[in-house]
Amino acid sequence: MHDGQLINVLGACSLAISDLLTGVVTETAHTSRSGSSALGVLLQAGDLSVSELGRRIGLSQPAAARMVDSLERLGYVRRQPGGGREVQVTLTRAGARTARRLLQRRSELMTTLLEELDDDEIRALSTLLNKVATNVYRQLGNANVICRLCDRRECVSTAPRCPVGLAAGEPPGA
Repeated sequence: MHDGQLINVLGACSLAISDLLTGVVTETAHTSRSGSSALGVLLQAGDLSVSELGRRIGLSQPAAARMVDSLERLGYVRRQPGGGREVQVTLTRAGARTARRLLQRRSELMTTLLEELDDDEIRALSTLLNKVATNVYRQLGNANVICRLCDRRECVSTAPRCPVGLAAGEPPGA
């Protein structure tokens, strides 16, 4: 059984956190939410094709190409020939620097939101959010989209496994 107020609070917090996060990352990168997500993905995954980058952040190939155009104009990425007709997207130094700053600001925001919780509450929240993250994966079915602004090293260095990766059936450390 679910409490109506809990549902409202979860929904309201989810939207507000999304708004705060979008504000932080777009302000840091001076680009759209999808552009900011692309910087974070490229920093952690390395060079990707335009299509694969779009897939990882939830954009169609044409939308991903327009986003890459925008990031290229900002000096954050460059296109390079890939295999066959594919074009690889590569972070520039400025793009990598911005992506690192973006992930840092995201972490600072999330840390601020948890300031009022004690250690026991943090552990309890972590356990509960791991379960919620598993259910989110079951709904969306795309770990890359869910974790597009995650610092993926944190999930494998401080916990046995990323709950989203576990739900997706990824091997340990993925």
